[in-house]
Amino acid sequence: MRDTLLYLATMPFEAACQIDILDKNHPAAHLHGHSYSASIRVPIPVNDRNNSPEQVSFLKQQLATSLEPLNYSLLNKHIDVPTDENLARWLHHKINLAAIDRVAIQSTHDSGVDLDKKGHAHIWRRYRFEAAHQLPHVPKGHPCGNMHGHGFEVILHADQDNISDMGIDFDAIDNHWQALHEQLDYHCLNDIKGLENPTSEVLAHWIWQQLKADFVQLSWVTVYETHTSGCHYNGSHYRIWKEQRFESALRLKSVNANNKRRQLHGHSYLIRLHLTATLDKVMGWTVDYGDVKRLFKPVYQQLDHARLDLLDGLGDTDVGSVLIWIKDKMADKLPQLDRIDLFETPGCGATLCWGEEGPALPD
Repeated sequence: MRDTLLYLATMPFEAACQIDILDKNHPAAHLHGHSYSASIRVPIPVNDRNNSPEQVSFLKQQLATSLEPLNYSLLNKHIDVPTDENLARWLHHKINLAAIDRVAIQSTHDSGVDLDKKGHAHIWRRYRFEAAHQLPHVPKGHPCGNMHGHGFEVILHADQDNISDMGIDFDAIDNHWQALHEQLDYHCLNDIKGLENPTSEVLAHWIWQQLKADFVQLSWVTVYETHTSGCHYNGSHYRIWKEQRFESALRLKSVNANNKRRQLHGHSYLIRLHLTATLDKVMGWTVDYGDVKRLFKPVYQQLDHARLDLLDGLGDTDVGSVLIWIKDKMADKLPQLDRIDLFETPGCGATLCWGEEGPALPD
């Protein structure tokens, strides 16, 4: 599969709304407000990136202009039924860009929607439970062989297969999750049938099996084992990710002389490595998160607390060029790697993808 480079921008806005089509006793039927987050993503051909150093800034400006009518407003004055999905559709129509690949709206930390380029929506809802576990088949000395615990997070993604004001809603997803929450929260996962080897992959698969028969719209299950690692499962494929942060200085060479980004400056970057692989049925995982971190370490050490514009082989330090440089360094070391996200500021950066993309991860 050929490489696809996508640039992303995210902006917050504040707004009030009420969803009049809900039952009058539903909290969202009353006037209320959210601190929203809106994101857009556009593709740029890898071999045609003449304007790439300024793509993120350009997208942020386009997004800010489009959101201006909504900020500190009553959304019902602009959108008849201002659900997250309808907000995403409004924004997609409003933005004057020909090649939008994705529009996302996040109304709370735990809920939102992703709208793809064909106008197809997936809503998502995030949950948390506290549990202990150990992995029984890891080598002696592996830290996960000890009994330990996590504040696990789970995201359930639902396919909105019809365009309507309310398809499956967050309350319906809550109802599907509740019975599982009672089984998982404040328990030892190893004691639950089917979770005797409770890796992220096994847990995501188990949740899928418990829910899919009655929750037909379920499209992906995402399990965060920690804040920096986790697994997606869609009934047939496993995708894991591991993220890290690095602190770097840089200057852009290919912007105008009066552009402030030509000066020496810096970012606290977030990088996320995504991998697709088959499940090792003995170990219960696709790739050990620790192995991903270990194999990435030589590249990480070149990036962290360093000047990117002085790295050998890196032509310029825009986020797209850095992604291509990282892929070139890592492709042979991690053959399961098929996507890298790189954010120079929260929610703003780029994705380089050369495999199946999988679901978006919310902020």
